[in-house]
Amino acid sequence: MNQTIQTERKEIFGHPVGLFILFFTEMWERFSYYGMRGILTLYIAASASAADPGLGWNSKDALWLYGWYTMLVYVASIPGGWVADKFLGQKRTVMLGGFLLCLGHGILAIPQDWAFFTGLGLIILGVGGLKPNISTMVGGLYKPGDVRRDSGFTIFYIGINIGALMASITVGLVAHYYGWHYGFGLAGIGMLLGQIVFLSGQKHLKGVGEFSGGDKVSPEEREAAKRPLTKVEKDRVVVLLISFLIIIVFWGAFEQAGGLMNLYTDLKVDRHIGLSFLEEIPAAVFQGLNSAYIIIFGTAVGSFWVWWKKRGREASAIFKMAVGTIIMGLGFIFMYFASIEASSESFGKAAMTWILLAYLFHTIGELCASPVALSFITKLAPLKYASIMMGLFFASSGFGNKLAGSIGEVSQLEPYSAEVVTAKENLIPFMEKEPIKSLDENGEPIDIEDYPINQDKAFNLKTIVFLKDGEINFKEYETGDDVSSFIVLSSENKDDLKNVLEEDQIDEQNPYHSRILFEKDDDARGIPENIGDGKDYSATFVIEEYQNKQEKKTFLGLVIFTVAFGLLLMVFLKKLKALTHGAEDAEEGEMEQENFELGSTDLNE
Repeated sequence: MNQTIQTERKEIFGHPVGLFILFFTEMWERFSYYGMRGILTLYIAASASAADPGLGWNSKDALWLYGWYTMLVYVASIPGGWVADKFLGQKRTVMLGGFLLCLGHGILAIPQDWAFFTGLGLIILGVGGLKPNISTMVGGLYKPGDVRRDSGFTIFYIGINIGALMASITVGLVAHYYGWHYGFGLAGIGMLLGQIVFLSGQKHLKGVGEFSGGDKVSPEEREAAKRPLTKVEKDRVVVLLISFLIIIVFWGAFEQAGGLMNLYTDLKVDRHIGLSFLEEIPAAVFQGLNSAYIIIFGTAVGSFWVWWKKRGREASAIFKMAVGTIIMGLGFIFMYFASIEASSESFGKAAMTWILLAYLFHTIGELCASPVALSFITKLAPLKYASIMMGLFFASSGFGNKLAGSIGEVSQLEPYSAEVVTAKENLIPFMEKEPIKSLDENGEPIDIEDYPINQDKAFNLKTIVFLKDGEINFKEYETGDDVSSFIVLSSENKDDLKNVLEEDQIDEQNPYHSRILFEKDDDARGIPENIGDGKDYSATFVIEEYQNKQEKKTFLGLVIFTVAFGLLLMVFLKKLKALTHGAEDAEEGEMEQENFELGSTDLNE
């Protein structure tokens, strides 16, 4: 419960100045979070020996880590709210969370593996402290019954989406031009600005979010805790549990944006625009589409539901969540079409149009489903279990994010691995010189242009793969030169690949394709006397045709499951509404004010 000291507050544009302190604090916090999130999977999946090194994990493992990270960010809101209620109050917990976020983002800017994982851990704790409490403080700025409260939240959420949009563009571009860790560093600067705003605006937040003692249970809550649940309350709990399932399904599909769709955009979407100052749009920039669409269409979607309800049409929370799930799921139809276009030719790419349409449908679905979810839970939760239900709400959002990572994992094949057994002189003819960040004789960073293998960097070789006289053959895709002798597959990988090629009757006239990634082994990379020797390289690859099939199957599966799930909710809508026992019924003439946020899972009350 938020303790608010009712005093006359200085105002600007008809709202307390404190609202704009929280507005800019949250705007910069979301800038830091979504900026980092936009490049996270791309960095994890980038080769550790690339021109701009990443962690070097394969896409499958990158999506595994993404799922766990985004789940823990949401789940951390539960202890974050508990710490605020029992020990520190919202204001101090937000302040602590901000310090942890500044530290976490700052550490991410250090190009070391230990720094990466330490930074992620601190960000999880920081978001858990800040996110569930800063929204509560917004409500504490207004007296009970203040008609400005809803518009105050709307202004607050505008800041969230502005921050997310700015981050996707700027952090994505900085990471593209200057390197991953500069992108992480820029996200950290955003969080630092947010913390400075929050600390400097304390005089405008007096009496908001203060700690008033560990035991803040009201007499009504004590009485409710003693009595058993009524039949009505039990029915409403059933509906709540179903709503948590909806949340898991919705976010499990929606959060492909930062994982699978991000990686897919990077590798298989034609992002070239041919401008003199920007040859192609960095994949991370597309993460800003969701925020842009929310800013453009948020009011229109909210107004539609108001109009729809005034005409006496079905507008219950479950109905909106079902409609939102269906619309969001239909967005994957465009990803399915993108995968068809990309796989229509060897090493092909899809048009950007498919991505633009997919994110548009995802956002409209979000605007239908997400804003009503939290309000629905607060209306149905029995008083004695109010805190538990709110915790389950955040946990459901987290489990949805983990599901998103798991679905992404399934979409990626485990790569074949091989040992490189040829000299670098045989590989150089298949390379082009690239801009590479290196060190001069004094250890200072410089930009040079060289063959990647001369700098121990990773490189790709496009090949065709086929069987000839019972043996696996690789030929360079464009020249047709035989490169079979360059790599040696392990016996297990060799037998598996041979079986695949035999079963599918793959020969030189009807070959499969692979993009072989050559990487310097970690233990050998960076040793001065070994730089450029071309030794200690390993190779990994997947069969492109199988990877394309797997992605198409994943996108189509998401369409079928989410649409079927939404339709199933509509079939049982009347029964589910009956179990709420009129909890959603508003007074005559009263309409809900819906607030829109990127991934709206904030604790508003």
